[in-house]
Amino acid sequence: MRTAKTLTLIAAALAVLDVFWLLTAGPFPAAAAPFQSPSASSDARGECLSVPSRILGRSIPYCVILPPGYRQDVSRRYPVLYYFHGLGDNAQMFLHSGGFDLVQELWDRRQMGGFIIVSPAGYASFFMNSHDGRFRYDDFFLREFIPSIENRYRIAARRESRGIGGISMGGYGALRMAFLHPQLFGSVSAHSAALMERLPAVSVSNSPESGRLQLLGDVFGSPPDRLFWERNNPLQIARTAQLAGMKIYFDCGSGDDYGFEAGAQALHDLLVSRRIPHEFHLYPGGHNWSYFVGHLPDSLRFHSAAFRLGDPGPAHGAPPSQ
Repeated sequence: MRTAKTLTLIAAALAVLDVFWLLTAGPFPAAAAPFQSPSASSDARGECLSVPSRILGRSIPYCVILPPGYRQDVSRRYPVLYYFHGLGDNAQMFLHSGGFDLVQELWDRRQMGGFIIVSPAGYASFFMNSHDGRFRYDDFFLREFIPSIENRYRIAARRESRGIGGISMGGYGALRMAFLHPQLFGSVSAHSAALMERLPAVSVSNSPESGRLQLLGDVFGSPPDRLFWERNNPLQIARTAQLAGMKIYFDCGSGDDYGFEAGAQALHDLLVSRRIPHEFHLYPGGHNWSYFVGHLPDSLRFHSAAFRLGDPGPAHGAPPSQ
């Protein structure tokens, strides 16, 4: 199958690019012209622009992928998926990862419905307000970015048509954002989310905990403020969040380099205990781009179903039928 062949080629090419590549990636390049893959038969296309922000005091780059038919049917409004990148990456994550080709191929093969995908630059913010209040990404995203995007593009601006997803740091950000604002998002997905049951201890540089501690950067304070970290931890938020009706998907590699599979399992167990339907998978793999591109189609099809553009299928942790 063409999709399987594409995944195999992309995974082979990216297998050597693990999270250390993400940590050393360069800055976001200049805004790109509209783009379209010559290898796909659909008329899907995208563009990379920026949104000016008074809150952050700068313009924030983003890339958007528009579904087939967007330019032709000017009366139609589409669901939207906001997608957060990993640490060290940028708004062009779908371009350099091969994700754009995968998206187009899913549309070519009619394996998901038409919706808009938007990837904003999140820098190393974990897509939240920093502990010191100097970088208020959460405020920017909710007050400036979403309104700007949903005014510029023909988006069906309602909860059931608005999804959010991400990888690694972005997976953490997506789960946190959705759980804190369930009135805004009808679906959420995460690959290899940076979930930790407890704050890593300050330790020597070569210890297993030091890598996870470094991922937190200065967002949570230096050293990290435990109470601030707990208030923003998706695992803590999920204990009391009003998640009724939200579609939830997350997966993680069983050999995640940072041990995030334990946090994913903890979230699954918590949602099961609350009888909140969700879809959860532990797949073979580590914390790298090869794992991500191998499972990206799963979350995209999940959101398509959540937008009522396809069959959602069974959910893990759902209450038994009466």
